[in-house]
Amino acid sequence: MKNESFKDQCSDMTKAFSIEIPCKLAERVEAYASANNTTHNSIVIEALDSFLRNQTNRVD
Repeated sequence: MKNESFKDQCSDMTKAFSIEIPCKLAERVEAYASANNTTHNSIVIEALDSFLRNQTNRVD
């Protein structure tokens, strides 16, 4: 796979991405977002980004 920046891969800086997660996890996300006065989207984005950045076999 050719190594390209995110900007080159998408015409917009965001892309809709729908997933189904377990109800208990969704409740934890909602509680965390509420306690930290933020959105569900930002919680999921930050968690996924942090997880992927810490992988040793990641693809950039």
